[in-house]
Amino acid sequence: MEQSLRLAAGSVVVSVVVLGLKYLAYRLTGSIALYSDALESLVNVSTAIAALIALKVSARPADAAHPYGYAKAEYFSAVIVGVLIVVAALSIFREVYFAWQEPHALDPSPSGLGANALAGVLNAAWCWVLIRQGRRLRSPALVADGKHLLTDVVSSGAVLAGIALAMVSGYEKADLVLAALVAVNILWSGYGVLKESIGGLMDQAVPSDILARIRMRIAEEAVGAIEAHDLRTRQAGRLTFVDFHLVVPGEMPVSEAHAICDRIEEALRRDVHDLFVNIHVEPEAKAKHAGIPVL
Repeated sequence: MEQSLRLAAGSVVVSVVVLGLKYLAYRLTGSIALYSDALESLVNVSTAIAALIALKVSARPADAAHPYGYAKAEYFSAVIVGVLIVVAALSIFREVYFAWQEPHALDPSPSGLGANALAGVLNAAWCWVLIRQGRRLRSPALVADGKHLLTDVVSSGAVLAGIALAMVSGYEKADLVLAALVAVNILWSGYGVLKESIGGLMDQAVPSDILARIRMRIAEEAVGAIEAHDLRTRQAGRLTFVDFHLVVPGEMPVSEAHAICDRIEEALRRDVHDLFVNIHVEPEAKAKHAGIPVL
């Protein structure tokens, strides 16, 4: 968790620097497309701060009021990110509309374009770090922040290409068309972030590859039991919850059934980090012959 907090704090610093570079680029060129790029970076600052706060909350240990911990706080951060992305896109559409009514000439300042390009490179490097480390640490807040930065990188590249096209062709409204396209891209990014975070808040099951590993470990380690059924999983931030019913012979001592459960739990925790396991032991009469076979 300490590493996640350091990455989140680093995002705040990087996003502030990038915002400064992009706003400088806009002031030097007067480009609405560059303004849209700077506005997206303003959202980046807000979302980086939201992610940092959410990670600090999710790091709190479980207590009487929240016996399963605070891990879902990261999903609230991701929802905030999605909402702010949508607000930024609508603000860009507003600027495009007014600028279309009163077109103005662009100033192709090399310094302005260079500042925007530098901001894009910095964002590209940092979003790679966030997505890679966020997945490794199983942090929805960091992954959402990284994916949003990735759309920012794409937008910055498209903006620079569009401004170059506008200067070469002499069609100044190309700058506005490009700004509108950037806003559409931002909206799509916001939809993706909201979709993932809402899935987490709705107790979405683990991905199919992780589920397959869980089933395999149960089948391998449940030697002595008859079957396992009613397997359920859900994710809450970096935490994974697994529960199922384990059917054992009716004459099996409680201590032996408990030993099987311990063996299964230990194997699952070696394979899936930050795991909570709940096993309900049942007698042979409860067998369904439709669960996980135990050989």
